Amino acid sequence: MNRIRTLVVDDSALVRSLLSEILSGDPEIEVVGTACDPYVARDKIKQLKPDVLTLDVEMPRMDGLTFLENLMRLHPLPVLMVSSLTERGAEITLQALELGAVDFVTKPKIDVSHGLHEYAEELRAKLKAVARARPRGPAGARPAAAVPARRSTPFRTTERLIAIGASTGGTEAIKVVLEQMPPDAPAIVITQHIPAAFSAPFAERMNRSSAMSVCEAADGQLIVPGHAYIAPGGLHLTVVRDGARYVCRLTDAAPENRHRPSVDVLFRSVAKNAGSNAVAAILTGMGDDGARGLLELRKAGAHTLVQDEASSVVWGMPGSAVRLQAPEQVLPLDRIAGQLLAWTQ
Repeated sequence: MNRIRTLVVDDSALVRSLLSEILSGDPEIEVVGTACDPYVARDKIKQLKPDVLTLDVEMPRMDGLTFLENLMRLHPLPVLMVSSLTERGAEITLQALELGAVDFVTKPKIDVSHGLHEYAEELRAKLKAVARARPRGPAGARPAAAVPARRSTPFRTTERLIAIGASTGGTEAIKVVLEQMPPDAPAIVITQHIPAAFSAPFAERMNRSSAMSVCEAADGQLIVPGHAYIAPGGLHLTVVRDGARYVCRLTDAAPENRHRPSVDVLFRSVAKNAGSNAVAAILTGMGDDGARGLLELRKAGAHTLVQDEASSVVWGMPGSAVRLQAPEQVLPLDRIAGQLLAWTQ
């Protein structure tokens, strides 16, 4: 079996060494080289012909975003961003995903004695998924959707509810869906696998590109039409009923399918409290989180769909749901918003 040829690009010698050591510990991965900045990386890409890059988001001489934009235009490769857990790191990483990076991991802590095993598992799994993904080029190449003017939504509850789950590639897939939603669409609850420092900046970016009002969900927040609620990183989002109203409930219960927030946790709560009044979709993502929850939703009478393999960055979560016969339909990304809306009419 051919190993995944990997080039590690980071300005820190310690991080380059640590990432190389972790990745080389997997028999399916071969670290063919490292680079301390984008200029060295450019030469090594030509020389070593790697299958995948890990790329630091902030580097000297040429920043990671400029390098990534040039790379995707001239020599598209699957890229795994390595990001710091800061507000600036989150913003740059989300821009990198727009430019065509497949996924991201956080920087390894220099205190490697704590949590290194879990970090190593996540890094290796994500790198393998990224290597199988199709590099897509900048999202900016897609015609920009016109954002309809927001109009104030009368304060009322909604009997119709849209639930969406995603992981790898999901930040851009969710953007495509939200861009197509009208300002008075039924309320949407969203779980995207994302670290705690990233979910608020992600929600803000979605709010700027959608006619709906998009926010990071808060505990006890009423769920009303025209609004989308994104699970905070590090917390499960569930939907509960308060009389005739839907309410967000956040919990720090144990991770499920190794994730918190978990799509299965959200979907089960929607199946229980909204049932046939819900519609649900699983978008691109690694692993199988959400597949069983989508099946529960379908059994509860909800309409269900998943993103198709051709338009997915990674067809792990949608594919797992298909194997369980959980979705009624399998659709390309650009048709998902329309179908969800049609089901809610």
